[in-house]
Amino acid sequence: MGIAVDIAFVVVGIAVLYWGAEWLIRGSAATARAFGVKPLVIGLTVVAYGTSAPELAVATKTALTHHPAIALGTVIGSCAANISLILGLTALISPPTVDGRIIKREVPVLLGSAIAVPLLLWNGVLSRFEGLILIGCAIVFTILTLTVSARLEHDEDDAAPDESGAAIGGRGRPRSSRPVAFVILLLGLVLLVAGSDLFVRGGRGIAAAVGMSERMLGLTVISLGCALPELIGSLVAASRGHSAIAIGSVIGSNLLNVFLVLGVTAYLEPIELAQPMHAVELVGLVAITLLGILTLRGSRKITRPEGAVLVAAYVAFVVTSALL
Repeated sequence: MGIAVDIAFVVVGIAVLYWGAEWLIRGSAATARAFGVKPLVIGLTVVAYGTSAPELAVATKTALTHHPAIALGTVIGSCAANISLILGLTALISPPTVDGRIIKREVPVLLGSAIAVPLLLWNGVLSRFEGLILIGCAIVFTILTLTVSARLEHDEDDAAPDESGAAIGGRGRPRSSRPVAFVILLLGLVLLVAGSDLFVRGGRGIAAAVGMSERMLGLTVISLGCALPELIGSLVAASRGHSAIAIGSVIGSNLLNVFLVLGVTAYLEPIELAQPMHAVELVGLVAITLLGILTLRGSRKITRPEGAVLVAAYVAFVVTSALL
């Protein structure tokens, strides 16, 4: 009876996540159109913060209940899934176009955040002070992103309309009012968080029933459950032609997972591991990030073959972590 309830949680959670992603993309696209903000920036900030909420909730709860392996595994697993599985599946469905002018600024920060994880955990401890530094990085990143976005908007005021206007609001659709756009966006975020909670509950129950370790539980079941908002949101965005939002959400979510989620978790309760995190996860995260960065180079489309390679890299990451 117990595992049947857990399976039901998973099924219902996936359904709620899907509708949450639908509303979130509609709301964020309408917000971008109403305020004239670039879609990629919406993904890097509003969507990224909303879809990182499940990781923050799970990591904080597990750290405070003295399960640091789950908290850390959730962050590392979610980051790996974002940059490889999600970006790869998005490219397979609808190859997204990379905005080189903005990506060239975010990519170095993305690489730095991935490298920071093994550096901070080299001694097996993430202190409150280090957590505060990470939180500060999240704040600075958000402010700089919005500031640069405002400058770009002024530069493009006299430019001819491109396809993004149609992609955001859809051809022939009336411009949504700001209050309506915010309501739709917030409802989408609420559904995403609720759906993720149901999925994680069910996933943890199923994993516990089969005797999975906390390390692998956080790295696979829970991290994938928490990454489902980004996965479904990116796939919905790609299928609707909002490729800029899909890419921005992946990059922004990874940055916030490291800066905000790890930072808040460590500040509330320093993460002390009984032994240093397994090298394959730490090295694997950096390797997968480097592979993802190769696909984000310049103003170009991420091809379907590259998407297949990214998905294969995620599978290899999980299998290697389970075997070693």
